[in-house]
Amino acid sequence: MAVDLLLGLQWGDEGKGKIVDVLTQGYDIIARFQGGPNAGHTLEFNGMKHVLHTIPSGIFHPTATNLIGNGVVIDPIILKKEIDDLAPYNVNLKQQLLISRKAHLILPTHRLLDAASETAKGKAKIGSTLKGIGPTYMDKTGRNGLRVGDIELSDFQQRYRNLTNKHEEMLANYNVDIQYNLAELEKDFFQAIETLKQFQLIDSEEYLYQALKQGKKILAEGAQGSLLDIDFGTYPFVTSSNTTAAGACTGLGIAPNAIGQVIGIFKAYTTRVGSGPFPTELFDEVGETLTQVGHEFGATTGRRRRTGWLDLVALKYAVQVSGVTQLIMMKADVLSGFETLKVCTSYLYQGKEIKHLPYNIEEQNVTPVYTQLKGWHQDLTQIKDYNHLPQELQDYVAFLEKELEVPIKVVSVGPDRTQTITR
Repeated sequence: MAVDLLLGLQWGDEGKGKIVDVLTQGYDIIARFQGGPNAGHTLEFNGMKHVLHTIPSGIFHPTATNLIGNGVVIDPIILKKEIDDLAPYNVNLKQQLLISRKAHLILPTHRLLDAASETAKGKAKIGSTLKGIGPTYMDKTGRNGLRVGDIELSDFQQRYRNLTNKHEEMLANYNVDIQYNLAELEKDFFQAIETLKQFQLIDSEEYLYQALKQGKKILAEGAQGSLLDIDFGTYPFVTSSNTTAAGACTGLGIAPNAIGQVIGIFKAYTTRVGSGPFPTELFDEVGETLTQVGHEFGATTGRRRRTGWLDLVALKYAVQVSGVTQLIMMKADVLSGFETLKVCTSYLYQGKEIKHLPYNIEEQNVTPVYTQLKGWHQDLTQIKDYNHLPQELQDYVAFLEKELEVPIKVVSVGPDRTQTITR
């Protein structure tokens, strides 16, 4: 048996949560492998909307085990709130949710450091969600961090105090005014730690190894998007983890030869939240329409997303880096009503036309080159059969498949789990 991967191929917000929820019925284990509560995975079904930040998106299926892997950074306060919010829905979290002992903990002082760092950058800020993600990964790579397994140790309080003392010294060195009451923040933190202790804390790499030996089907759930990868994204306007396929190996402890299908998700257009280059960004009425019709506001922060035409140069890059084997196109319904659609198929870069993502895609270096396609006007949200979709949309899909050289297996026509058309 193999581990299938589910990855976002743009700057995040592609709709991974919905698709994981749809696919979960075919898997025994859903395993989140990177990122933290800066992710907001939105699920809609039975007239209800749920937003998950840390818990994997298969949690509403009682037959699936959900694992928070070692590559994830966990804010116990946010996780406790997620747990409390799920209480009315008869989800057996104590049975269904497993947490890796090797996952790192986000402390209250990590969030304070995040805010201080971003404030100090001024106009050069990267657009952090201010959830403490970056500082936590910095402690991880700096070998200072606290992990979930540490809460089982008798000296956890002392380890915590040593690290927070260091953080407060760092805060004092920032020339910014960050007001905080650490004692109040710590009260919530340690209450949440007690909640965390009530769950099954496991050596997740061994658990997954044995699960594979037993023939269990595993889906690895990514967070953020490929273009936010710390190595391959639009650095420095990126997240702090590896969001591409390689991140699943280090974030779960699975071997590369255990990977099966690599499923890539992308929107029928492009969005980005926060700062950073965005070659196909639209500042006109079309961009405004995409934002409003697509409800392009962050599930975690509520921030307005920037919108633009589909960028095939960037998308092809993401497909190549992760070895994507099949594609899922989200939000096709948002494109209904446009006479003409544009797709960026190449860049003008330093006087030459190129079809690969260069080192620097800042506005002054890159001009998108567009191919135009005919739009459609039909409402797609009630369509269940691919053959009943407008011919113009089927032509759009065929064009993308030819350019990307990977099949598009699913087209989403709305936020609900039922608005998902499999070809």
